[in-house]
Amino acid sequence: MKAVILAAGYGTRLQRDIENDTTGNFKHLGGIAKPLLPVGPCALISHWVQALNKTRCVDTVYVVTNDLYFEAFQQWAQEFPNVKIINDGTRRNEDRHGAVACLQLAVKLCAVDDHLLVIGGDTLFKEDFSLREFTERFFEVQNKDKESNLVLSYQCKDEETSKYGILELDEDLKVQRMKEKPLLSETSSRNACPCFYMFSRTSLPLLDIFLNEKKNAPIEERDAPGTFLSWLILRSLTLDNNKALCLLTFNVINHAWFYFRRPVYVHRISGRFDVGNLASYIECDKYFKDQLHNPTVYLI
Repeated sequence: MKAVILAAGYGTRLQRDIENDTTGNFKHLGGIAKPLLPVGPCALISHWVQALNKTRCVDTVYVVTNDLYFEAFQQWAQEFPNVKIINDGTRRNEDRHGAVACLQLAVKLCAVDDHLLVIGGDTLFKEDFSLREFTERFFEVQNKDKESNLVLSYQCKDEETSKYGILELDEDLKVQRMKEKPLLSETSSRNACPCFYMFSRTSLPLLDIFLNEKKNAPIEERDAPGTFLSWLILRSLTLDNNKALCLLTFNVINHAWFYFRRPVYVHRISGRFDVGNLASYIECDKYFKDQLHNPTVYLI
């Protein structure tokens, strides 16, 4: 398997918080990409690469960043021979391509034809998360259907539904639909979905179809990686006879386009750290300095 770490964001909220911080305690973090921020004993992204290497669940890690931070990531990656840094060519947040386009860039540039683990570069999890357990669960759902994909989910608070992508599941933990930042009244589910997905190799060609559909849409419709996940889940249409169409690929039937979804299942965890602003960074760093019980096996 392969892994892609999405690290092409500009961290505008965090950098603004650092500039406005009156204590001066975090001035040294100015201009540092979020995945390269020190979290406990190492950079945030290093926690992932170290765990991926220890578990040997992937053979190559692709990190997609932008031109502004490219050299910093190149320097960081010198200690990891199996990491390849990819430059998306942008230097401003206003010119960003979006996370899904960055994912497609890695797949095309490196000719990825394998199951692909996608990791948000500003995300870490609590200690109950295990890469080994996650990959075991992925192969379990693959045994059910070779088209299957696997994502993580944790229970969020009622007031947090409007902040995250929320998954609605059946009794087999199969995703029926994903609602992006719904109001509390719009869903009874509290299954938040962080950016951590295992896409089957058969799902990767659908990136082209998704981005072609969204080529004239606002950047917000293809920026967050969850937009592709939501599209992947909801690609069933209704025929004239009201029978739902849920097949495995797309084709032309009676001169109309029909898109066919892939099965998506859930692996549950207790929670995550999402480094979006200075407060969330401080909370994350404090946890890894003061509360992490078994750092040698973290994420493994």
